[in-house]
Amino acid sequence: MDSRSLQADQNGPAAPLQPSLAHELLPGQRWYCVQTHPRREAYAREHLTAQGFRAFLPQIVKSVRHARKVQRVRAALFPRYLFTALDLDHDRWRSVNGTFGVTSLVGADGRPDPVPEGVVEALLDRQDASGTIRFNLRESQAVRVLAGPFSDVIGVIERLDDNGRVRVLLDMMGSKVPAIVADSYVAPVA
Repeated sequence: MDSRSLQADQNGPAAPLQPSLAHELLPGQRWYCVQTHPRREAYAREHLTAQGFRAFLPQIVKSVRHARKVQRVRAALFPRYLFTALDLDHDRWRSVNGTFGVTSLVGADGRPDPVPEGVVEALLDRQDASGTIRFNLRESQAVRVLAGPFSDVIGVIERLDDNGRVRVLLDMMGSKVPAIVADSYVAPVA
């Protein structure tokens, strides 16, 4: 395993890549998408890393309600998916499919398809010091609500405040409905 690999700390989440090494891939390597079992993204990342693969699990901070309490937790940006850097000509990439927590590499005709260049690199650029993906939000930007009662509804940011709240005009039932949500509940629409 080289110095570019993610290292897991005692709490489980992997430490973020060093900024100077975040985009570097070895010659011949590309990023590939790995599908995991439900809620096993971090487990699969640990096992891939233990085998010497470079794995990247983009995570966001979101609020979760349970028993009348709200907790902020780290969650996968893409549930059931993570990324790994591979050189298909030199790496034993078929062993990824047999890794604990992994369903399969995403591809067709028995061969994985690489992620388009720049996608993973853009996510790595948005990573903060704790390894969490942060989106730069601005007014009149189209966003998708990630959690809560308005989950998966698309809207436009009307106003941002300094307390981490966003006023969003949601497109619902043919009209614009204002809602105030935490900034961690929204992500830009691609």
